[in-house]
Amino acid sequence: MANDLFHLPFFTFNYIKLKTMSNTCDDEKEHEIGRELKCNDCGALLKYAPGTEKLACKYCGAQNEIKSSETPFTVDEIEYEEFVNNKINQEEKQTISTVKCTNCGASTTLKPNVTADNCAFCASPLVIQNGTTSTIIKPKYVLPFKIDDAKAHQLFNQWINGLWFAPNDLKKQASLNEKLKGLYLPYWTYDSNTTTEYSGERGEYYYIQEGKNRVRKTKWYATNGTYNKFFDDVCVIASNTLPSDESKKLEPWDLKNLVPYDEKYISGFQAECYQLDVRKGLNYAKKIMQDLIDDGIRQQIGGDDQRIDKMHIVHNDISFKHILLPIWISAYQYKKNTYHFIINGRNGDVQGQRPYSAIKIAFAIFAVIFVIYIINIVSK
Repeated sequence: MANDLFHLPFFTFNYIKLKTMSNTCDDEKEHEIGRELKCNDCGALLKYAPGTEKLACKYCGAQNEIKSSETPFTVDEIEYEEFVNNKINQEEKQTISTVKCTNCGASTTLKPNVTADNCAFCASPLVIQNGTTSTIIKPKYVLPFKIDDAKAHQLFNQWINGLWFAPNDLKKQASLNEKLKGLYLPYWTYDSNTTTEYSGERGEYYYIQEGKNRVRKTKWYATNGTYNKFFDDVCVIASNTLPSDESKKLEPWDLKNLVPYDEKYISGFQAECYQLDVRKGLNYAKKIMQDLIDDGIRQQIGGDDQRIDKMHIVHNDISFKHILLPIWISAYQYKKNTYHFIINGRNGDVQGQRPYSAIKIAFAIFAVIFVIYIINIVSK
């Protein structure tokens, strides 16, 4: 199981080539981006320095400031109805070229003008001639990395050292299988103004005496009403690389710090392309909203207990956007087994697979049983 967790098919893109109505504009934009990512001193590729607004050269130390707009920006969403009716603007889309790895099946988008590269996950050579193109909705915003590579390694070591019921030699023997990979995960966020008509019952507790026992009973009263709630930025991961329960552990994200998408924040990292489309993503988002609406209705009903018999939810003014959120991902080796882990690239929270010591667990269970036994003896 440990080896299978992150082996699902995925798509990555290192650089985004925007496809607009004018090929001349495309060429000029691509040329400009390429020039801005090139070190003026030594010609090497500049990479984004996490936690800063700078691009840095790892060879000569030169740094370039990432120019951002001086005026505050307004978060822009895509209207879902316009998307369904295929009325979204052409500039909301982009064309990417992908090549499928013949070894592990991963599909990767290469940098412009690249003639050879390796798969990011299995390091096998990619056959560039087998590449295909597809059109996707381009990322609207990005949450830049705040945790750098050195800090990520430090956090991994702290996590390993703090594991309960871990084998004694784990700290010494656990070693990173490979370098940490900085990866931007694709997410959809959804807004929706909901109105819900419901009917149900409000329960109020009362107590009666049955012999020596005081027994709690519930009296139910019929109720109905309307519950209104606006949802803002309901997050749905658009990747199959991470299971949903693993991605949930990365939350919450500080979405208030999103910035307009800029390729400079991606330089030096990989960015995964979405596999879950907008429609399917909305279905997941509606399920999240439904659970929260259920909680809200119960609060509105009040009383000591609640029953909801019927609930009809109407969604209005649905909008969405495509965003990229940062993680560090890698694996470590222990006794010939591989364990994967991920680190939130913003707050440094570590989630991962780990081995357990059967001896320590057995000893802990025995200790608990022994303590309970002693307490029972003393209390007699």
